[in-house]
Amino acid sequence: MHKKIVDWKDVADSYYDKAVSLAILILLFAFIVSPKIEVKPFKREVKVTESIDIPPEIKEKIKPPEETVKPVVEIVVEDDVSGGDDEDIEIIDTIEKTSLDPYEEVKTKVIGTTSKFVVYEDPPVPIRQIPPKYPDFARNAGIEGAVTLEVEVFADGSVGAIEVKKSLMSGPGGLDEAAIDAVKTWEFSPAKSGGKPIAVWVTFDVNFSLD
Repeated sequence: MHKKIVDWKDVADSYYDKAVSLAILILLFAFIVSPKIEVKPFKREVKVTESIDIPPEIKEKIKPPEETVKPVVEIVVEDDVSGGDDEDIEIIDTIEKTSLDPYEEVKTKVIGTTSKFVVYEDPPVPIRQIPPKYPDFARNAGIEGAVTLEVEVFADGSVGAIEVKKSLMSGPGGLDEAAIDAVKTWEFSPAKSGGKPIAVWVTFDVNFSLD
């Protein structure tokens, strides 16, 4: 039995006509489907500007801008400064010695940022207390009791944020607002930790009594 030998060139030649026909069909399809592109020629436009000479009679009518007159200020300098008037001049020392350190870091107070879990040995003590103003409505209604406040006391003894923990009468003109307004004006001896003043939160009652 003889084995038939096939040359690869013969196989390639058999697919050549098919490949060419397929390529022509693809090109025709693309040419039919694709939109028509029109190329417009570029038109170059040249604009010419003409200069116009102003006649002499019109030039004479055009007035030039008027010059503004600048004021002249006379400055007199006296060379002779030695006089007897110096005896009437009083020398006042306004600069005194200060204990402020220019390199000391200034700590700014931001209300409400103090941690509520600060450990301290000495609690803050109020040294200046202004009693709250009793609202007329609450007094006439016979309302009395205590408003519990949680107050932020800074290291310098001033009052920061105030929160109502137990309300007695809220709203405009209420006992809660009267207690807050009064405590805002209080001054404290600050809390201390290790002998140094620190900012802490403290809770206490503000009492309202009709007696």
